[in-house]
Amino acid sequence: MKSDSTTRRSFLKHTAAAAALSRFHVPAWAADGTMPTRRFGRTDEKVSLLGLGGYHIAVIKDDEESISMIREAIDLGVTFLDNAWEYHSGRSEELMGRALQDGYREKVFLMTKHHGRDKKTAMQHLEDSLRRLKTDVIDLWQFHEIVYDDDPEMIFSEGGGIEAAIRAKEQGKVRYIGFTGHKDPRHHLEMLSHDYEWDAVQMPLNVLDAQFRSFAHEVLPILQFRGIAPLAMKTMGGGNVLRSKTASPEECLRYAMSLPVATVISGMQNRELLHQNVAIAKQFQPLGENDKEILLAKTREAALTGEFEPFKTTTGYDGPIGRKLHGIG
Repeated sequence: MKSDSTTRRSFLKHTAAAAALSRFHVPAWAADGTMPTRRFGRTDEKVSLLGLGGYHIAVIKDDEESISMIREAIDLGVTFLDNAWEYHSGRSEELMGRALQDGYREKVFLMTKHHGRDKKTAMQHLEDSLRRLKTDVIDLWQFHEIVYDDDPEMIFSEGGGIEAAIRAKEQGKVRYIGFTGHKDPRHHLEMLSHDYEWDAVQMPLNVLDAQFRSFAHEVLPILQFRGIAPLAMKTMGGGNVLRSKTASPEECLRYAMSLPVATVISGMQNRELLHQNVAIAKQFQPLGENDKEILLAKTREAALTGEFEPFKTTTGYDGPIGRKLHGIG
């Protein structure tokens, strides 16, 4: 039988949660469901199955609405927060930093990305991110957009960005180091070939990727073997998978969540999308092999040319910072 003190603590805990959720008028299921968590690579860290994308929070024009939605996501169990130094010229980080005040920072696993290919630039980006995010330490700091052939060479050259990563960890300003990219698995494989113990790798993982220039087939098994946390992004291909009319939002998320990933990062620029994705995550059941085969069969024709994964086949998704860095107009 529970003691009075245990019962009281439980009551206060659920009352506080209900009060937090009531501010946002969220659906009834949100207060009762539990957000699944997964292990972050070889560590003992646990992160939420659904991650909040940092770019889309600044698509919201009203600062207070964006801050409120970030906090709502956390109250609903989303603990993995994505961001990047360059998103909306720093506004995304600033909004997230404001949202993480009043005790919210302690509830999340905070990630941001940077474009420092040399040590000096990387350290400058780090100090900017720490200031904007209003924190003393970033949980995961990632090299952003490894999409050019010479990116790995630049990072691992003398005075390169990897020296900043090592220094930042020594200083206690970051806890884990990773990299991201959306263009080609071979860039990821080149980064992984260097003598460095990566903590995380972020990449496109969706129903079309499985059949075209596939990160799931070429990169994911290596990450599993080495205990590196795989982070899924572009699970709906920036909306392009939905445009192909071959899979629903739920099928897209369930497919990515059925892979051996630590978290699935999703861009959500309004509460409707947040509630939809949280509901899918909280009710998640892995796809069986037969269901997965059926889904891949119906998306195969759309996948084969890469038309609906333009971040792999065009330069349209390559950010302006990277373009300038590599002398591309």
